[in-house]
Amino acid sequence: VQFGAFIVATILKDRELYHEWTIELKAMADRIINMRQQLFDALRARGTPGDWSHIIKQIGMFTFTGLNTEQVTFMTKEYHIYMTSDGRISMAGLSSKTVPHLVDAIHAAVTSMK
Repeated sequence: VQFGAFIVATILKDRELYHEWTIELKAMADRIINMRQQLFDALRARGTPGDWSHIIKQIGMFTFTGLNTEQVTFMTKEYHIYMTSDGRISMAGLSSKTVPHLVDAIHAAVTSMK
C-alpha cells in the first residue's frame, strides 16, 4: 500500500479529519486569491502598463503573467525572480512581503522592453 494513498483514505474516511482538511484547504485557496489581488492592486498602483485583470480572473496555484521570454529573462538576471519562460509564476510562492519586489521587476521588464 502506498503511504500517500493511506493518508488520503484515512482523512476522507474520518468525518472530523475531513472537516479539518476542508477548512485548511479553503484557507490555502483564500490565501492564493488574496495574493492575486495584492499583485493586481500593486501593479495598478505602480502604473505598470497593461491590463493585469487576467491575474485576478485566473484560478489555481499558477498564473500566466503575459510576460514574454525576453521579459522573463530580464527579471531573472536583474531581479533574481524565477518563472517558466512563458511567464507562468507560482502564486503559492508569493507573500505580502515579496509582492513589492515582484511588482518592481514586472514594472521594469514591461517598461524597459516591449
